[in-house]
Amino acid sequence: MTSLDKPTLSAYQIYRRVANLWMISLTCLATLLALGALLLVLSYVVKSGFSSLNLNIFTTDPTPPGSPGGGLRNAIAGTLLLIGMASVIGLPLGILGGIYQIESRGRFATTVRFFTDVLNSIPSIVIGLFVYVVVVVPTAQLHPGQAYSAFAGSIALGIIMIPTVMRTTEEILSLVPTALMEASLALGATRFRTMWSIVLPAARGGIITGVMLAMARIAGESAPLLFTSFGNNLFNLNPNKATAALPLSIYFGAISSYDYLHNQAEAGAIILILIIFTMSLLTRFALRNKALQGK
Repeated sequence: MTSLDKPTLSAYQIYRRVANLWMISLTCLATLLALGALLLVLSYVVKSGFSSLNLNIFTTDPTPPGSPGGGLRNAIAGTLLLIGMASVIGLPLGILGGIYQIESRGRFATTVRFFTDVLNSIPSIVIGLFVYVVVVVPTAQLHPGQAYSAFAGSIALGIIMIPTVMRTTEEILSLVPTALMEASLALGATRFRTMWSIVLPAARGGIITGVMLAMARIAGESAPLLFTSFGNNLFNLNPNKATAALPLSIYFGAISSYDYLHNQAEAGAIILILIIFTMSLLTRFALRNKALQGK
């Protein structure tokens, strides 16, 4: 065989190349379909609600039903309050639970993992009903008139966050090379110090991604809030009182018979998307800066 002759491919090599090309094509097609659906939703929301965005949406509270005007200031503040309080409840439990599951291999850890998957599949409205029975009803008996609250809503949203953060943390920590942990332990570090100083920093990016997914999920939940925070037409930052949220305002505006409330609901959908996008962008920017400083 001369240097100009091309090597002959076997039937198996041809099959592998064809199969590889076929799978790459299917992957690209699935990606395009997912992006296409996302772009269709975003384009519809922006097209429908962009004309309703104005300064009053951000600076004023809703008007009484039937009176055109008003804004979503109370709902925007309530959404940020609920996300913040739910994160305080759900993130520590989710991250610590993920660390426990990766560190422990016993039967109890397997049981926790199973019930985490079950909790992740429970409809959010069921969690809202659970918090209503456990928190809202006893609060109404002890303090009449203060049953619904942002605190109850944050508990429901925090419970929704836990399984997503827990499983994401477990999966990301399992991808960290065991050589890093073994080297740290060989140098005399404790398992706590190894997890805190070696493993968690190595998995930081993936864990933050799971946290952002959980926060994006609870930011759009309305069903559990119907039984917990209930909504409020007034601006409120007191966690012990009923509090508005963008998903609730979008829901009530969508089912209303007034056109101006429909427009506010469409504008609220854009604001909700912008809040989630801004949180994701700031998180990525912060992680990028830390990575550059580390280099």
